Amino acid sequence: MNSSKHTELANHAWSVADLLRGDYKRSDYGKVILPFTVLRRLECVLEPTKDKVIAEYDRQSKQHIEVPQFLRRASGHRFYNTSRYTLKAVANDSGQTAKHLLAYVGAFSENAREVLEKYDFAQQVRRLDSANLLYRVVGRFADLDLRPVELKDGKVVTDEHGQPKVIVSNHQMGYVFEELIRRFAEDSNETAGEHFTPREVIELMVNLLVAPDDDALSIPGTSRTVLDPACGTGGMLSAAEEHITKLNPSATVTVFGQELNPESWAICRSDMMIKDQDPENIKFGNSFSDDGHRGKQFDYMLANPPFGVKWEKVKHEIENEYETLGESGRFGAGLPRINDGSLLFLQHMISKMKPVTADGKGGSRIAIIFNGSPLFTGAAESGESRIREWILKNDWLEGIVALPDQLFYNTGISTYFWILTNRKAKGHQGKVVLLDARDQFAKMRKSLGDKRKFVTPEQIKQITRLYAEALDAAKDPRHPQHSKVKVFANEDFGYRRVTVERPLKLRFEITEETLPALVASKPIQKVADVNALTTALKPLMGQVWTTKRAAWDALRSAMAGAGVLWPSGTTFQKAMRDILGVRDPDGEVQLVKGNPEPDPELRDYENVPLDENIEQYLRREVLPHVPDAWIDHEKTKIGYEIPFTRHFYVYKPPRPLAEIDAELKALESEIQALLGEVTE
Repeated sequence: MNSSKHTELANHAWSVADLLRGDYKRSDYGKVILPFTVLRRLECVLEPTKDKVIAEYDRQSKQHIEVPQFLRRASGHRFYNTSRYTLKAVANDSGQTAKHLLAYVGAFSENAREVLEKYDFAQQVRRLDSANLLYRVVGRFADLDLRPVELKDGKVVTDEHGQPKVIVSNHQMGYVFEELIRRFAEDSNETAGEHFTPREVIELMVNLLVAPDDDALSIPGTSRTVLDPACGTGGMLSAAEEHITKLNPSATVTVFGQELNPESWAICRSDMMIKDQDPENIKFGNSFSDDGHRGKQFDYMLANPPFGVKWEKVKHEIENEYETLGESGRFGAGLPRINDGSLLFLQHMISKMKPVTADGKGGSRIAIIFNGSPLFTGAAESGESRIREWILKNDWLEGIVALPDQLFYNTGISTYFWILTNRKAKGHQGKVVLLDARDQFAKMRKSLGDKRKFVTPEQIKQITRLYAEALDAAKDPRHPQHSKVKVFANEDFGYRRVTVERPLKLRFEITEETLPALVASKPIQKVADVNALTTALKPLMGQVWTTKRAAWDALRSAMAGAGVLWPSGTTFQKAMRDILGVRDPDGEVQLVKGNPEPDPELRDYENVPLDENIEQYLRREVLPHVPDAWIDHEKTKIGYEIPFTRHFYVYKPPRPLAEIDAELKALESEIQALLGEVTE
């Protein structure tokens, strides 16, 4: 099916909006259109075996039994419908449309009914019926041809090779649903990107995930499991299954997913039923707080979790698991900030990796789409930094691929594939590949939301090939894509966050502001008569001392002359120093137990690579600029970040001033000419 065909089908379904206008808000159109499209697709899929199912149902009814597995066998799918009704027949009885439609839906197997229940289908039926719209809506969908295969006289039509003639394949149906969801999201001001991912992005992602295993997957009898913990409508799961079965038609691929959005879950679940996958493998709910696949492990995992998703709604459950289970739970490495749960998804997936056996078998591969935040957000020893450290120290991160911006429907920001595995190839062990594919795109003729670019099939092949050759491409300057690949050791992303201190330097003086500050100082109020003190010190106003000793001698003398005692203890002296002391680059260095006291206002921080000596770094990078600086080693922290863009930064010199000046003069002349035309 070409793009115009699937758009035509989506347009047909969306044309129901013309009927709903006035009785429904625009933001509610999808609540009718999506479930009716699902219902029509289910009906079309069951159409070739409808008579067989009814015959089997009649046979069971006569024997007063109901055996669902026999009905599923008769339908040829994991679901069935025992009603003689069709949508067309229901639409033709305008007086009893609601009654017959609900009876028809009630005759579906429980797994199919559950899908429609997520849309509150019965409520929508009653609402449409009360508005006298139901029979018209049903009639419009009854005319929508979503048959997977062509039928003639109740039989499947085949092509010259004896294969069924496809009308709307499952893959093509995915495009229809995604187009409808995109329109629904636009009308309801929701985020389409939370529901599905552009197909060319999925294809590239699956390539990078599975390509290293192509040889193993071609072995007869191959069986693989695939998980997407934020599966949306199931596009990634379908693409992974199709990729593996294309390599090996005899391979068994079992897919698993979990989705929080009920409409997306319903579409994914119905899609799995139609493809003869077990719909029970698609769980509904939040993967963080209600893990639908607890204790299971998978060969492949992939996900496009919502960017910057907050996890405050499940904060209690996540923090409880973190505190009680620690490293034996999913989130033992650390918790990211509350406003971005991206790295929680990754930890969740890592917890489901299969262990590698002694003979090198087993293990898992993971691909996940992130924005730039998980690369560097979080200071040393923050939750994010600890998670990155945990991943790198376990040697799970195989590579990161930077994608072009404006690839997604709901955001124009830059995105990245993270590829992880616990069974790295020998050459990749201890290393991380960074691949810059930001220039691999083509412009779309027409934007879809924020999506203005796409990756062509040839570019997908090129990126896949370059990722496979990454180690060689990075080493060989003659490789045509050498500048697009860099390989680092895991430790290269670690650093020490060191605290650079400089001494507190003060001069001492009494000004017009000093005396009121003494009166207001609570520490001084506790140990001295502030009124007598200020009276004693007032004659010293305007005087400046370069050392604390000289200042204290002058203060003591003035106080003694006025009969004011110098309070014992350090509290008074510290308060006096804070009030009379003025920061001065040429002032006296203040000491604490014989050592320079650090000045908090001059405190700075430096990130020193793990493999570099800190003192050598200090001598080379700091002391030439501030010779009196030192490092407080007790405050040093370990951090990990992946500064992707920094590694691929290429300096571009500014344009020559003469060129800019000439351009400005040309623009000025053009503006003058235009103004001249207006005045004429």
